[in-house]
Amino acid sequence: MSPLASPAIEERAYAKLNLILHVGRPRPDGLHPLCSILASIDLYDEVVVEAAREDLVECPGVDGPNLAEAALEAFRARVPELPRLWVRIEKRIPVAAGLGGGSADAAAVLRAANRIIGAPLGPSELRSLAAGLGSDVPSQVEPRHALVAGVGELVEPVELPAFGALLVPQREGLSTAAVYAEFDRLGGGRAELDLDATRSIAGEMRLLPVLCNDLQPAALSLRPELHDTLASLKAAGALGVLVSGSGPTCFGLFEHRGGAEAAAARIDGAIPAALRG
Repeated sequence: MSPLASPAIEERAYAKLNLILHVGRPRPDGLHPLCSILASIDLYDEVVVEAAREDLVECPGVDGPNLAEAALEAFRARVPELPRLWVRIEKRIPVAAGLGGGSADAAAVLRAANRIIGAPLGPSELRSLAAGLGSDVPSQVEPRHALVAGVGELVEPVELPAFGALLVPQREGLSTAAVYAEFDRLGGGRAELDLDATRSIAGEMRLLPVLCNDLQPAALSLRPELHDTLASLKAAGALGVLVSGSGPTCFGLFEHRGGAEAAAARIDGAIPAALRG
């Protein structure tokens, strides 16, 4: 690929952890409403975008079409004068891991495309585009800790304690669609989602006792070995442990990053991180 004479735009696509994920019963369109507290962590993919003679998205380690390509198409449909772009993604966030890496990459592409053409779209317009790409994408347009509701389109910032986090990804990913299918098979789905109650616990230390992921039973049903991973995190001193999102990554929270780094030596493949300030 031969870029044109224009500066490259660099964006960081940050991973997320679901500290609380309440999931409702499926709507008539098949989508599940949710109410979630997302923590933005300091693990990120590097996304570089520059004008080129043809569109190309390079993302080593990800086979086939991905959300970054869909984001580029969606932005151009909204802003047809967008030049052709060369997108290069350096993956650091494990793939199909419940950490929102693909969604973060897609949001980073939206931000970069917007910057390249002079920022014609504001954050709300970018989130509107993002909502058509997936439930995790709107919250990543402005990556930060957030309360997310609806099917991902309702986003408001929240403050969270400065926890350290220890991530334990798995060699084999887990399909979000498969987890939701198992969730439905097991009869999951809350009759009501209480946005105000969820908002009230964000940013308080009592968040730890209420760590919750409604998708966790489905993920554990599909991958029973994750029980052992959660137990190993607890044994390593984590204050609270959970499967993130649809999994299969498990994580533990610590008072600070140093605690997560010390515990990482006890678990093979563990990745220390921290909630972003």
